Amino acid sequence: MPLSDIATPELVRSLVDASVETGRQIGALVHRSGEVDYVIVGDAGRLMLPDIGRLRAAEGRFRGLRLIHTHLRGEPLTRDDLVDLVRLRLDLVCAIQLGARGDVRSMHVAYNVPYSEGDEAGAPPYREIGPVPFGQMHLDVGELMTDLEAEFARRSRAREVRGKDGRAILVHVAEKSEKAAARRAEESMRELRELARTAGVEVVDSVVQLRDRIDAKTILGKGKLDDVIIRAMQLDADVLVFDRDLTPVQGTTIAKESDLKVIDRSQLILDIFAQRAESKDGKLQVELAQLKYNMPRLAQKDDSLSRLTGGIGGRGPGETKLEIGRRRAKERVAHLEAQLKKLARQRELRRHKRTRIPIPTIAIVGYTNAGKSTLLNTLTGADVLAEDKLFATLDTRSRHLRVGWAGYGDREVVITDTVGFIRNLPKDLFAAFRATFEEAADADLILHVVDADDDAKDDHIATTETVLSELALDDIPRVVVFNKVELLAPIEQKILQRRYPGSVLVSALDRESTRPLVERVARELAERWDASARTPPVAEESVRELEEAVEEEPAHASTLEDLLRAAGRRVKRAPAETASPRR
Repeated sequence: MPLSDIATPELVRSLVDASVETGRQIGALVHRSGEVDYVIVGDAGRLMLPDIGRLRAAEGRFRGLRLIHTHLRGEPLTRDDLVDLVRLRLDLVCAIQLGARGDVRSMHVAYNVPYSEGDEAGAPPYREIGPVPFGQMHLDVGELMTDLEAEFARRSRAREVRGKDGRAILVHVAEKSEKAAARRAEESMRELRELARTAGVEVVDSVVQLRDRIDAKTILGKGKLDDVIIRAMQLDADVLVFDRDLTPVQGTTIAKESDLKVIDRSQLILDIFAQRAESKDGKLQVELAQLKYNMPRLAQKDDSLSRLTGGIGGRGPGETKLEIGRRRAKERVAHLEAQLKKLARQRELRRHKRTRIPIPTIAIVGYTNAGKSTLLNTLTGADVLAEDKLFATLDTRSRHLRVGWAGYGDREVVITDTVGFIRNLPKDLFAAFRATFEEAADADLILHVVDADDDAKDDHIATTETVLSELALDDIPRVVVFNKVELLAPIEQKILQRRYPGSVLVSALDRESTRPLVERVARELAERWDASARTPPVAEESVRELEEAVEEEPAHASTLEDLLRAAGRRVKRAPAETASPRR
């Protein structure tokens, strides 16, 4: 087959004869070298292409194969033809349209074209030619592919790449029967977009589908999935992010159909935690959660995992690679769980030492990105990392604060920032970080921070209350703090206070607006202070224990130092070479 022609008369005649004789579509995948790589026998209406492997990653690269096949009923290129063209990055697809007597009537051709942001919205990522009467189709395939690959590469280099981890299309699928499905879909997609931005993924499009019933294999319907595939190729997207948890079979099926990387909501959250974990506890917790998430998916990763391994002296088939992988994963899980139990005992010991000094403690909790870290910085003058991203805080941070109220004077309290909550937090991740969440268990008061400007704040409040209930923290007094009130109109602020009586409205960016909150904290802790006034002075051995803990554990020294200062003791700093990098 010469590269200058789509197909020679000899090839066309061979395909037509075989197609007429069998009553089936017959196709050939022809390589640019001129050799016919595959001959495909379909049914009367369609072809099933063989697995031709994943395409090598290269800007503007095509598969180097063109598909020439027959259409018995004289129909033009079908949607399946066009999806295969785009998904597999074929050089082109040609349909030979037959007449009623089995004669060749015409040819219909399509090939991929580059897309840029300025192109007309909804324009397909391919171009069609024909139908053209047989013998009048003049197209130099070699010259066309050279020009197209050069143009694809040029546009790819010119395009500004903002996401370091690829370009993604977000997908939300829900059943129509769900209550307020449309409103929930909008809120859920907004949160998923923020998760993707935090993970470093550039979102190029989003798809929402409300169905009577979720497809058991592909979530989306077949037609909608084809639309998503074409849209992904059009926008040069390489990732599909689903706003739900996918089963191993669903993830594998969608990946095979689309030839794109497929991740679900839990995997996206795990990736964010892996990027942002800094402490030893956090890194171990994330690794444990990732292992538990991936273990059921090992069998879906690669066919080679099912092959048998050999060995001298072995009897029977031995272990498969999949079994070895699972065994090693289980061993690693057991090791990580043992390490985390050891660290949990150390945290419990530190909390016990903390309680030896009767100083009130306050925990800041709330939905992720509600402004908890910013509030901590404003109240205490600290410089804890605070970003407009989800899960900016994964490790607890404690600072001391002086609060006062009439009749009590200025008193010291310790205030702790915690990990933010989110709806449908992966179970394995919640279990791994449970010990971190339990830092709030010994608090005398909980500040529940809520983003007042978020339309989904009611759902966020309900999510936080549910998590606190699961952690058995219902009995601890709490104050609802609405943050970012500077973004609300005065009438909206009044409505908010009426809906949530007893709440406090603040702007974490304005220290002056936090005065009512500090006074409220003092009133809430008045009982604790009355009790502490009747408590004997701090035992000297307790202070010594804390001083030793500061020297032994510099990575956790901030909380202990605050307690020592509150007890009126000078802090003995650890040597510089033993301090953690952040210190």
